[in-house]
Amino acid sequence: MNTNTDLHQLVECVGDAIIVADAGEKIVLWNPAATRIFGFTEAEALGQTLNLIVPERQRQRHNEGYAKSMETGTTRYGTSLLKVPAKHKDGSTLSVAFTVGMLFDANHQANGVVAIIRDETERFAQERSLKKRLAELENPSS
Repeated sequence: MNTNTDLHQLVECVGDAIIVADAGEKIVLWNPAATRIFGFTEAEALGQTLNLIVPERQRQRHNEGYAKSMETGTTRYGTSLLKVPAKHKDGSTLSVAFTVGMLFDANHQANGVVAIIRDETERFAQERSLKKRLAELENPSS
């Protein structure tokens, strides 16, 4: 087995979005899956902040949390799978699940984050529909 993994090829071929943002929250890596999920091309995304995909009503909380993570070098989410709304280029809302990891420079100062993101919109919609149907079966009206 070849242990010299081509990391560029790995980032390009995975089905989940891989997004890296620097300490200033500017996007510095945007893979093809991120384009498929969010609709923005790599050229449109690079250099933009993560507000590109963070819905308006979540932005203040997101921005405060990001700044605190850069300051402390930690994320309160650890390796937890986060489930949040996100914004598509066309303005529609997506349901995404992601993990986030902190990135550090040679002096162990936080200098960015990597997020691995999966579009769960269809699955979440199916789950909501099943829960609604179950509630109707458990509590029939009349």
